[in-house]
Amino acid sequence: MSQTVDRALSILPLLAEGPADLGRVADRLGVHKSTALRLLRTLNEHGLVYRQSDQRYRLGARLFALAQEAMENLDIREIAHPHLVRLNEHCGHTVHLAVHEEDEVLYIDKVDSRYPVRMYSRIGKPVAITVAAVAKLLLADLPEPERRALAERLDYPLYTPRSTPNAEAFLKELATVREQGWAADLGGHEESINCVAAPVRGADGRVVAAMSVSAPNVVVTAEELLTLLPLVRRTADAISGEYSGRTPVKDPTV
Repeated sequence: MSQTVDRALSILPLLAEGPADLGRVADRLGVHKSTALRLLRTLNEHGLVYRQSDQRYRLGARLFALAQEAMENLDIREIAHPHLVRLNEHCGHTVHLAVHEEDEVLYIDKVDSRYPVRMYSRIGKPVAITVAAVAKLLLADLPEPERRALAERLDYPLYTPRSTPNAEAFLKELATVREQGWAADLGGHEESINCVAAPVRGADGRVVAAMSVSAPNVVVTAEELLTLLPLVRRTADAISGEYSGRTPVKDPTV
């Protein structure tokens, strides 16, 4: 039975390459055409493959519906939280997870620093979108026309002398973030707070969330915080792998 299931599932990545006839399926599986036909009929009955008028088979609509339903039921916060906790236990600093909703970037999870100095960020609260490292990552992943349109309708409050001053500067920074694959806020929102962030990606490679580590200058300097960037990126990659189902879960702090 397990061999039958294995063969049936092996048909799906073959058809993902494009429609295939019975002979090609049988050759790829290394089985007789009658066996391949039996497997294809079963998959067809469940809507996972579809037989075209030219007698070739392609992936069925039910497969895409199942994939969409599975993605909609994934809870990125639930998946990410254990990783955030482990990162916090390793470095001791505040860890955030954020998502982009309409024109806002919101914190959806937070693990507080173990140090006496705490950040006032709250779950469900919007971030300072023009300076926050998590916001830069999420917005940098938008298609260029959307990126530009959003940048042009944002306000640019000067929280500190290091705040992003205007749309032109913001778009330039987003381009840099998009290219390098990480972001930082070094005193752009509060002069005493620094932050480094990395993207969490879905199966299609798009950024679905961003996670960050933040700390005040009285605990670590900006330069010291930046040394944590490789660990932050490994943690984000581990969350991405679990969220998308691409890779086994590994502890990036080990």
